[in-house]
Amino acid sequence: MAAVVDVVAPMNEEGSKATVLKWGKSVGDAVRKDEPLLELETDKVTVEIASPVSGELTEILKAEDEQVLPGQALGRVRETQFPPVAAQPPVDSQPLVAAQPPVDSQPLVAAQPRGHRRLSPSVRRLLAEHGLSANDLAGSGRDGRITADDVVRRATAAGARGEPLAAPPLPAAGREGRMGERLPHSPIRRRIAERMLRSLAEAPHVTTIFQADLSQVLAHRARHGGDLERRGARPTLTAYFIAACARALRDHPQVNATFHEDALELHADVNIGVGTALGKEGLIVPVLKRAQELDLFGIALRLGRLVAAARAGTLLPADVQGGTFTISNHGVSGSLLAAPIVINQPQVAILGVGKVERRVCVLQSGGAEAIAVRSMCYVTLTIDHRAIDAFQANAFLTSLVATLEQWPSG
Repeated sequence: MAAVVDVVAPMNEEGSKATVLKWGKSVGDAVRKDEPLLELETDKVTVEIASPVSGELTEILKAEDEQVLPGQALGRVRETQFPPVAAQPPVDSQPLVAAQPPVDSQPLVAAQPRGHRRLSPSVRRLLAEHGLSANDLAGSGRDGRITADDVVRRATAAGARGEPLAAPPLPAAGREGRMGERLPHSPIRRRIAERMLRSLAEAPHVTTIFQADLSQVLAHRARHGGDLERRGARPTLTAYFIAACARALRDHPQVNATFHEDALELHADVNIGVGTALGKEGLIVPVLKRAQELDLFGIALRLGRLVAAARAGTLLPADVQGGTFTISNHGVSGSLLAAPIVINQPQVAILGVGKVERRVCVLQSGGAEAIAVRSMCYVTLTIDHRAIDAFQANAFLTSLVATLEQWPSG
């Protein structure tokens, strides 16, 4: 009797729920091992779930838009062994070949790239969004299959070279809603709401505010930004803040920690999450791992790839897990100050970066005062007051601001 194998939701370190986005197969369809069956949205990323065996999809246990927990069965496949591909019979035994229409009347067949016959829904969507053809890509997946990462890498490389790509499709009409209309919450919005409520309920939030002069940072970027871009990295201000945070967190490890009832766990690595806006869909926090080991170029390069994958919807679960500290650069959309910024549990602090603007400042040098115009921004640190006091918060921000204001311009 043929074995029936469960298709299960992946396990993850935080044990959070997921939502079934789309099934690519129907009950009764033949499937091969490692062929994508469905897509899950888990931890705010889209994950393809492949068939564990070759055979026939016999049951779908979780429908689209249904929530699932890690390890739950999503469907079942009856295992069968597909016969090996036989050698092509002689031409005279293939009467259907002669009956086929001319090649120029089969555009779909001609457009199929060799070795790329199976494209997952997410890969097809990304190809369309970036105006790419599967023929232009070399697949890195099993049997040469194109993966979502292949598309993101190709699009990122093309953008760095200045190659024109198709503009992403416009949002569907009415997506913003109309007066008096009820808009159902997306899975991302539901999970954001759950996490924000839990964080505020568990942790007493306190915010401290400093001001930073970014003149030295901007001078460094003006001098070296072109070289970084030629090497494939975009020198955003967020990259500078990540570098400065990595140094400050090394000097103040209690801010790079997790609160437990019996102890404060100080993390050996600095894994910095960066809040990335997804338009009206909400936000996501990809995590740049071991930032303490990277220079500015390495940070900018890895940050660019993570942000591109976040906006393309191709982040992996590991890309949004394991964060020990978070940066919210709310100033990119014009905000001067935001307080409190809700902490990304189970972390104990989150940095807020406001809009950079030219301000009149009083400078002191050698006991004298002078009025000058500088590029300034507000920086805030919202802390879990169970784990950190104002002393540690202010010491961290003092270190952070000093690193930014003393950035070598050479």
